[in-house]
Amino acid sequence: MSNAALKPPPVADPYETDFYLWTQAQAELLRTRRFEELDLENLIDEVASVGGSERREIGNRLVVLLGHLLKWKYQPGARKNGWTATIFEQRTQIALILRASPSLKPHPASVFAASYLSGRLLASKETGIDFTLFPEVPPFTVVQALDLDYLPKEPDLLDQS
Repeated sequence: MSNAALKPPPVADPYETDFYLWTQAQAELLRTRRFEELDLENLIDEVASVGGSERREIGNRLVVLLGHLLKWKYQPGARKNGWTATIFEQRTQIALILRASPSLKPHPASVFAASYLSGRLLASKETGIDFTLFPEVPPFTVVQALDLDYLPKEPDLLDQS
């Protein structure tokens, strides 16, 4: 028999095989101050990614919000209560994230242009209105978009912005 045959199989890494179990084990090690046993490499990556997920969530919610604001503005005859509910929900959730992480307050403005482009695509897909018919320049500001009381008025016949 070779020495390799006598070695036990490698223990599976819980980080790779059961992420939830790994998180709970790391939390317990922190609680009991057993710092030397922490999986520092993966723990550092996970803590750093939490902030990234908050930023991504703001961006994703902003896309949905802007798409619904465009639908509201450019399809007044098709307005539904669900649209106002979605607009309110996206604004509320963004506000909650910003309240919990005040350092992210500038983030909606920094991703507004990219989110608006995606919101145009979403509105086009959901309404059947050609993408190019939605204005390239947002017809509302980031402040208006996030304002709980703001709903865009429909465009004038002469003003298609």
